[in-house]
Amino acid sequence: MSYLEIKNLQKRYTAKGPLIVDNMNLSIEKGEFIVFLGPSGCGKTTTIRMISGLEEISGGDITVDGESIVNKLPRERGVSMIFQSYAVWPHMTVYDNIAYPLKLQKLPKDEIKKRVQAAAEATEIQGLLKRYPAQMSGGQRQRVAVSRAIVVEPRLFLMDEPLSNLDAKLRVSMRTELKRIHTKQGSTSIFVTHDQSEAMSMADRIVVMYKGKIEQIGTPMEVYQDSATRFVAEFIGTPPTNFFDASIVREGQEIYARGEGFDYKVPSSLHSALAGYAGKEIDMGIRPEYIDILPDQRKQDGYFCDARIDFVEPQGSHSILITEIGANKNVKIHTVDHMDIKQGTKVSCHVKNGMVMFFDKESSKRIK
Repeated sequence: MSYLEIKNLQKRYTAKGPLIVDNMNLSIEKGEFIVFLGPSGCGKTTTIRMISGLEEISGGDITVDGESIVNKLPRERGVSMIFQSYAVWPHMTVYDNIAYPLKLQKLPKDEIKKRVQAAAEATEIQGLLKRYPAQMSGGQRQRVAVSRAIVVEPRLFLMDEPLSNLDAKLRVSMRTELKRIHTKQGSTSIFVTHDQSEAMSMADRIVVMYKGKIEQIGTPMEVYQDSATRFVAEFIGTPPTNFFDASIVREGQEIYARGEGFDYKVPSSLHSALAGYAGKEIDMGIRPEYIDILPDQRKQDGYFCDARIDFVEPQGSHSILITEIGANKNVKIHTVDHMDIKQGTKVSCHVKNGMVMFFDKESSKRIK
């Protein structure tokens, strides 16, 4: 049995209202760093609020170490939570902010002092214990919130978009700090975000959510390289996946994906998966980094189409090329080999190493 089990979890805000969380099932192992990723309104924050006890569940069960926690008060669940707003008390010193939950537990003063000092050292704010929040930066106040959460040595460490109020540079450094603290504490953590960069850089596994349901669970590389649905392929990745309307055509022993402006011979490894789609329309997805271009317009294995480079967006380490293929006027290509290519250059486009994704139009699920 996994450390945290979420079984058929449901949430409605009114008796006949829509399911905000729709029969969610998830198993989390002890010590994992899990990230709930999805757009606003997908149910990710509601889910961790049900785990913490801040929201009642409408159905299902939540167990920690084999014991149901749904009928326990929040303070009895062994859960600590960090909010987007930090929620540090302005009238208390940093020391008192961190010590507050321990004082509620009526621990001896010596024990409180020892644990506050250890938590402050873990977040590297031991020199700020006498300050008030108004005397600190946003990043320092966030560290206070983290210290207060870990000082109670929780069974579960929940974080609801805790970095969203920080500037871009500080967000990146705090990602590393939170992961370091997680590893050092050996905690089981759930982190909520709509920022795919945060999810990819921090998670042991990502839970991608959409409209109250789990779309896919996997490691960062699994959800990126092996997206289970069109939504996952579209949501994860910058720039996002290029999508094309394609018809599957069988000619002798070969299968082609054809559409307006392109004609792609499907790799033999996908023939069996696509055999039942001959004569049907599907969605074809290619990530920008898997489109290769040849300025001399040669055609080789993986040929997809001819195109003209409309715009070039230099990014320093790479360039994003924008072209038009059929009805898709905003196809993006990630390149490091042709960073200085000129606008208006005619090229041939190829799919690298057969890295193409096909999705059923009705179910939006990956065909493989």
